[in-house]
Amino acid sequence: MSIADRNVTTAWEGSLEDGAGTFVDSSSTVLDNQQVTWASRTEAPQGKTSPEELLAAAHSACFSMALSTGLGKNGTPPGRLDVSCEVTLDTVDDAPTITTSKIVVRAEVDGISPDEFSSIVNETESACPVSRLFADAEITVDADLVTD
Repeated sequence: MSIADRNVTTAWEGSLEDGAGTFVDSSSTVLDNQQVTWASRTEAPQGKTSPEELLAAAHSACFSMALSTGLGKNGTPPGRLDVSCEVTLDTVDDAPTITTSKIVVRAEVDGISPDEFSSIVNETESACPVSRLFADAEITVDADLVTD
């Protein structure tokens, strides 16, 4: 039995360049009626989203949860984690391909040394479920422990 199942349906109308997709029937309903277009994916978003933005949101949220778990198991739960993610769509072998996911972490954690923090971040990099989904993509993590 799975831990969680979520779904979204995209209704697409028109050609790639001139068409648009609308998310309908998402599990949480949060994404319902959000639009996605090729232009929002490759040019200016103009209030629409893209698969890469959704993947970046998923990766930053998942990494935050995984890092919080690792820090908690260490007895040093985070005061605050700011985790940003940039997912890149590039051309590989003449085909659009998602090639990288770059994570930047700024963490406030009391009672942890920089070495302990780095070790937990490195463990998180391979433990995060979304990172594991992106196993063939280049995933980089730039993590800093913020101290006063």
